[in-house]
Amino acid sequence: MSYATATALQEAVYAHLTADAALAAQVGGAIYDTPPQGAVPPLYVLLGEGEVRDASDAQVSGSRHDLLIRVIGEAGGFHAVKAVAGSITDLLQDAPLSLARGALISLRFRRARAFKSGSGQRRQVDLRFVARIEDTV
Repeated sequence: MSYATATALQEAVYAHLTADAALAAQVGGAIYDTPPQGAVPPLYVLLGEGEVRDASDAQVSGSRHDLLIRVIGEAGGFHAVKAVAGSITDLLQDAPLSLARGALISLRFRRARAFKSGSGQRRQVDLRFVARIEDTV
């Protein structure tokens, strides 16, 4: 197992999300892998933390990746953030992502949590996914 597949997975997820015209239209192209600087968009997607565990067996070097993707709305109700979260789950569930290192075996939605954050004006949905990767190096 190598942690190097985590970078490959993040790059592939980011590329897959930013390439989708419908999702880009929902969030005005505001899809980030680092928090936005300066003026914060009213609705955006942020790739969050992750945890990687060894998932190797006797024949294959592999890893299990727990991914967090945040949908954040700075104003309004939950409708917009939940709609974007739904689009993301549809886009990523079993997506055929091509990785720079390793082979994606599966990518599955695990759970979501919708809540208020900050001073109570911000709406957020945290999406959790699990990916299995076979390291091919």
